[in-house]
Amino acid sequence: MNSGFGSPALDAASRLMTPFMLMFGAYVVVHGHDSPGGGFQGGVIIAACLILVRLVRGRAAGWVMPPETAVVLLCTGAGIFAGVGLLGPIFGGHFLDYSALPLTLAPAEVRAAGSLAVEIGVALAVTGVLELIFDVLVEARDDA
Repeated sequence: MNSGFGSPALDAASRLMTPFMLMFGAYVVVHGHDSPGGGFQGGVIIAACLILVRLVRGRAAGWVMPPETAVVLLCTGAGIFAGVGLLGPIFGGHFLDYSALPLTLAPAEVRAAGSLAVEIGVALAVTGVLELIFDVLVEARDDA
């Protein structure tokens, strides 16, 4: 998919929606630990924004995420999730046990900080996976 299939109207609409989609995706990730949403939903919104730009403008848009970058994003997100999860057993708790973290915060703030870190990791992993899936589907179509 080297060239987009957008028209001037689609291009203008995607340019208008892109910053709001990215901001809403970040909002869903950040507020996911105490409201509906979270890392998965926020990651899907961010990936949908990147895919929308690529569908409308093609590879020339400058928003193309190379597969190597998507893999790095995926692995970074999974590493953040696993790292935060393993901090609990390291400090004498259970996997994803935020109360075991040695932070000088109130217990509710420790839970919120741990949840936020996990949600960010999940969002990065989901964004990377969806970008990879899109790339594989586009490459399969271009080869046919």
